Amino acid sequence: MNIIVRLFGAIVLQVSALAAMSSMAMSDDKPFHIDTQQTPAVYPRKTTQMSDDKPFRVNTQQTPAVYPQKTTQRICSLDPIEDLLPPLQTKASNSLLSYLAEQGFTQNKEGSWVCYANDPKKEGRYFTLFKVKQVNSRLIASSFLDEGSLIQGQENRSLDFFMMLIERHTSTTKENRQGIRRYLQAFVSLVKEGKIKPTRRGYLFDQPNRAMILYHTLSSGNLKGTGITINIYLPKS
Repeated sequence: MNIIVRLFGAIVLQVSALAAMSSMAMSDDKPFHIDTQQTPAVYPRKTTQMSDDKPFRVNTQQTPAVYPQKTTQRICSLDPIEDLLPPLQTKASNSLLSYLAEQGFTQNKEGSWVCYANDPKKEGRYFTLFKVKQVNSRLIASSFLDEGSLIQGQENRSLDFFMMLIERHTSTTKENRQGIRRYLQAFVSLVKEGKIKPTRRGYLFDQPNRAMILYHTLSSGNLKGTGITINIYLPKS
């Protein structure tokens, strides 16, 4: 009886082993189904470390940029402090050149508009730096050299002075004025370098307006030295 039971158990074990081997062989020969549904990956949320672990609020309102105020340099002002001060209040004038008051000029008893400057060599002494006057249908404007020398800043201010008059009182175009400025700049530079000597000869720099420039000695008045003068005709109204 015991022999029969043992034989029966051995047969069962062999059958189970054959079934397992058969199943493994079938898995190599037959296709099988794989679940392709992917589980979304979950990444840890990155947090910004804040000081003291306290929340903070960001103010998105933009602060307007503040730029330093640009100071306008006046022609008749060789002192940086004067550029910060308002121009002197003068009586209303019907003069053709009254706008020069905003540039620091004053009108004298003769009707000329003048600009005074401190003498850099002698304290308390003033001299006439610029002067312009209407004579009939002409404007005569001068930049004076003290003892034949330009003071600091006078070269560029002379050009600005002359070009302001030309722009306001002649029928020139912007392109013409650029050429005129280059011509006058070259003339003043040659005077500064001593390459142009004082003479009564005038140089034509704008033919349509019969405008001339000359470098000359001062032969009258209380002024001494030399001057660079432009002579322009006013257009007929």
